[in-house]
Amino acid sequence: MPFNFVILRFTKLITLKNNILIVDDIHPVFIEQAEELGYTCNYQSLITPDAAYEILGDYAGLVIRSKFLVDKKVIDLATNLRFICRAGAGMDNIDEDYARAKNITLINAPEGNMDAVGEHAVGLLLSLMNKINTADAEIRSGIWKREANRGHELKGKTVGIIGYGFMGKSFAKKLSGFGAFVIAYDKYKTGFSDQYAREVSMEEIVRTSDVLSLHIPLTNETNGLVDDEYLFHFKKPIFLLNTSRGKVVKTQAVLNAIKQNKILGAGLDVLEVEKFPALAEQPWFNELRQSNRVILTPHVAGWTFDSYRKISEVMAEKLKAVPIL
Repeated sequence: MPFNFVILRFTKLITLKNNILIVDDIHPVFIEQAEELGYTCNYQSLITPDAAYEILGDYAGLVIRSKFLVDKKVIDLATNLRFICRAGAGMDNIDEDYARAKNITLINAPEGNMDAVGEHAVGLLLSLMNKINTADAEIRSGIWKREANRGHELKGKTVGIIGYGFMGKSFAKKLSGFGAFVIAYDKYKTGFSDQYAREVSMEEIVRTSDVLSLHIPLTNETNGLVDDEYLFHFKKPIFLLNTSRGKVVKTQAVLNAIKQNKILGAGLDVLEVEKFPALAEQPWFNELRQSNRVILTPHVAGWTFDSYRKISEVMAEKLKAVPIL
């Protein structure tokens, strides 16, 4: 084997160990800090999955957001992959078990967008409780209704939080100045009561909540968690917030509960099906869009100008713990 060929092959192997493929839009601060650590970044935010599949084997790192699915097929193609960075909190688009079985380090950045999610949830809640969106639309249409738009105060209400990770705690912290009673349930944690929320059972959430806010990942257990049966057991009419994952909540069940006055209002940043035209094709979409007791936002709770940078900073900081070869 020619000596020059051996040198070239050795150089390529060294380069592969330090290459990162970025397949979605991220703040350039990640690239700057990753390159300071000794990595080489290939920023391909518009690359198609098929094009990415052809070159995955040349990279040690992969950076994704939500559009790129990293399943067994992708992991098997990425033969040199050592780490995956998810620019955000949710990891439901990664086959985590298979990745870990392949000794691939997984990095996400819930610390980067937890404040954005907490603030967005508060905004949805205050808008719902005070009928701000409805009142605004009516006035713009020449309608002036004071009594019909009378609101509810958050002070003295019981806010139930499902999931007390970064997002749930951020929401609880944002509520601390409102004088509400904040309780939280987390199936996978105990002993987490703090100055912002009191740990309780699911039974207490169902029995006492005036507001229910979801801050849980999408898993086999949580898929379709909030359905007709789940909502039936709540003892009081509630305001419902979902800033987690759309498939956690059955949209038709929410609409049914609104008609039964079991839900006073719903703030949904995420839906079972997102983006058009697929969303418009859902059997419940017309009822959803016509309801003046629902506020919809397009999966942007964690997506602010500030979190855009902070997410990349968090990922870069966590990347320091991955040994560079």
